[in-house]
Formats: sequence, C-alpha cells, structure tokens
Amino acid sequence: MFVERNIGGSEHHRYGWIEVVCGSMFSGKTEELIRRMKRAMIARQKTMIFKPTVDNRYHDSNVVSHNDNIIESSAVNFANDILLRATDCDVVGIDEVQFFDKEIIEVAIKLANAGKRVICAGLDMDFKGRPFGPISELMAVAEYVTKVHAVCISCGDVASYSFRRTKSNKTVVLGETDIYEARCRKCFYEGMAEK
Repeated sequence: MFVERNIGGSEHHRYGWIEVVCGSMFSGKTEELIRRMKRAMIARQKTMIFKPTVDNRYHDSNVVSHNDNIIESSAVNFANDILLRATDCDVVGIDEVQFFDKEIIEVAIKLANAGKRVICAGLDMDFKGRPFGPISELMAVAEYVTKVHAVCISCGDVASYSFRRTKSNKTVVLGETDIYEARCRKCFYEGMAEK
C-alpha cells in the first residue's frame, strides 16, 4: 500500500484497482490491454505485463494481438510468480487470465491493495458458453469491467461466443481461426446443436 503525505503532514493511503477486459475470441481483448498499457507507459508509469506460459501461439513471452500488435511481457507458470516480479511497478497487465488457476484472484486483490492498477484480459466464456476459469470471480471483485464484442462469422451480428469447430472436449485447446469462430448467441447454439 502506498503512503502519501498530504499538506499538513497527515498520511493518506492510496489503493489501486482492478480492471477486467473480457469477451469472446477475436473481440479485441488483448488489443485493449495493449492500448491501456501503452497509455500508462506514455504517462511514464512503471509497467509490467504477464501471460501464462501455456499461451505460446504467437510468442513465448511477448503479448501479441490477433492483428500483430506486440508488447513486451513475461511468461509465468503460476499466478504467485506475478506477485514476486511486480513489486516495483505502478500498472500490472495480465493477458489470457482465464488460463490461470483461482489463485490469480487473490494475486490481483493483493496487487490492487498494494496501490497498483491491475488490468486483466481474458475470455469470459469457454467453448461451451460457460464462465471460463477465474474470470467471473475476477469480474466480481473488479472496479471496472469492459466486455468487448466480435462480429459473428455466420450472420454478421454482435458476437459474444467462441465457437469451436473441432469435436475436442478438452477445455483448453489453443488455436486461431483454424479452430475457433466468433458467433452470436443464435448461431453459437445452432452450431452446438449440430455437433
């Protein structure tokens, strides 16, 4: 927790906050995380960005959006690794937050209580249309939640779902447009019924 001195010598404790950017595949979650982090850098704030090591689709450590926007980051195996590395920064970015275990919730809370701005980006639903990993609990403890949307590949409507084109039942299957499509509610459930 930061302690600031006010005029007159009294102390004021400044707490941070948690922001969650969520949505389906191809909705611009990572793009929004990168935008917010770059704005913090322009403001000369100390930043650190993390992602889970399991997400190595574009790069082993850097965060890369679907349209090739890149920002330097660190890949970590466990949520607690973020606590150890983010001690000397003002803003902490966490991409693909759905791949972390529930420990990420307590990590985000501890970072915010230490005065840091914590920006988490991730899928809000899995391929079956259910809450994905710790994201729903993170949304509950966050001060700010932004849900971004894609365009339905089937009808062009607003898409909130990530439709998996393969028949795998594994929760985590990394892929891009070769495996996933953004779909609206109607087209998502029509596709699920056809499987």
